[in-house]
Amino acid sequence: MPATPHSPRTPLLVVLGAGSRTWRGYALQHIAAQHPVALLDAQPPAWAKEHAALTRTVDLTDTQAARDAVEALAADRGVAGVLTYLEDHVVLAARLADHLALPGNTPAAVEACRDKYLSRSLLDAADVPSARSYLVGDAETAAEYALLLGGPVVLKPRSLAGSAGVRRADTPDQVRAAFQTARDAGLFGLERTATTGVLIEEYLEGPEISVECVVLGHGTVHIAAVTRKYLGEEPAFVETGHLVDASDPLLTDPQIRDVTLSALTALGISSGVLHVEVRLTPQGPRIIEVNARLAGDLIPHLVHLATGLNLPHIAADLAVGADPELLPSQSQSAAVRFLLPAVTGHITAVHSGVFAPWLDRFQWTAAPGTHVTAPPGATLLDRTALAVVTGPDPQTCHRRLQLVQDRSGIHIQPDSTTSACVA
Repeated sequence: MPATPHSPRTPLLVVLGAGSRTWRGYALQHIAAQHPVALLDAQPPAWAKEHAALTRTVDLTDTQAARDAVEALAADRGVAGVLTYLEDHVVLAARLADHLALPGNTPAAVEACRDKYLSRSLLDAADVPSARSYLVGDAETAAEYALLLGGPVVLKPRSLAGSAGVRRADTPDQVRAAFQTARDAGLFGLERTATTGVLIEEYLEGPEISVECVVLGHGTVHIAAVTRKYLGEEPAFVETGHLVDASDPLLTDPQIRDVTLSALTALGISSGVLHVEVRLTPQGPRIIEVNARLAGDLIPHLVHLATGLNLPHIAADLAVGADPELLPSQSQSAAVRFLLPAVTGHITAVHSGVFAPWLDRFQWTAAPGTHVTAPPGATLLDRTALAVVTGPDPQTCHRRLQLVQDRSGIHIQPDSTTSACVA
C-alpha cells in the first residue's frame, strides 16, 4: 500500500532506518498512513519508498550527517518529530529530537535503556527488582563472578538485542565459553553502534513476558498489552514465539504494573511506546531489560490483531506531540511462532499447506540453499519460517499454530552424509 497523501505543507515525521520488510514493513506502513514520513537510511529500500513521502540516503552511524539531513528537512518542509523502531538508532533519534526541541525522551534516558550495564546500575540504585549484574573484562574474571553469584548465570553483550550472544552457564568452563560468545556476538550490524562489554548476571527462574507500554509523561503509563514469550532450548534464549491476549489477567497484575512503572521512572523515560521485558520469578516480577522503542518480532502486529490498538500509530503520534488513540476496539488473541531447523545443514526445499481466515500470515524466512543451524546453537538468524494466527483465546491460537507447523515441511541436507525431511 503506497503512502497516504498528505498536504505538502504538513511537517514531516523523520523515521530513522527502514529495517526488514518482513519484520518491520507493517510498522512503516502504519506510521506513513498517519503522518508524512521522511525516511533516512543508508540505503533506502524500494519497498519503503512506497510508504515514505520522501527518502534521503544518510549514514546513520554519522551523527553529524544525520543532523545535517534533518536540519535541511526542517528548513525546507518542517519536521514535527523524529522516530525509529530500530535498536541501532534509538539514541540518535533522541539526540536529533532534542536538538530540534521536538517531543521525545532525553538522550540520557534512551542511552540508559540501550546500555544494559547502565540500566542495571540505575535500577539497582532505585531498588527496582532486577538481576544482580557485573561488567566483566575477561573470561577468568567472569568465572570468578560466577562463583560470587552462585548457581546458574547468564552472560550477555552490554548493548545488543534479539538475545544475540546471550548464554546460560552452569560451570566455570561454560562461563568462559559464554563470555567469548557474548564478547564476539553481532546482529545485523547492531554492534557498530553498541557499547562494547560483557555482563554476567544471576539466572532468573520463571516464564518471560514483555509489557508493551505507552508512556504519556513521567509516571503516566498505559499498559497496552502483555506479551507471553516462548523461548527455545537453553543455554541460548532464542525466542520461538509470542502471544498477546486482550483479556490476559496479567494486564491487571499490580506487581507487574508497579515494577514496570518503577523501571521506567528509574531510567528517566517520559514518552513513547516501550517494550519492557520481565521474568516472573518465584520472588515476583523482575526486570530483564527496557527497550526504548517498539517491540520487534511482529509483537506490535499481534497487539493490533488482538486489541485493535495500533502501536506504530501511537508511537508516531507521541513523536509529533499528538494525542494517541488508546481505546481498544476488539478483544481476541493473536500469536506468532518461529520455526527452527531440526538439523544443521542446507535447506533444499520447502512447502506449506494451510490456508484459513485465521492464518494472518505464513512466510518462509530461509530460502533453499540457505545454511541453518539447529538448536541449541541456533540464533534468530536460523529461523526458517514464521506463522501468525488469531483466535478467540490462547489455547485456540496454540492449536492453530501447531496445525500450520504440522502441515508445513522443510527438507534439509545435513552437514553429515544423511538427509532429513522435517514435516
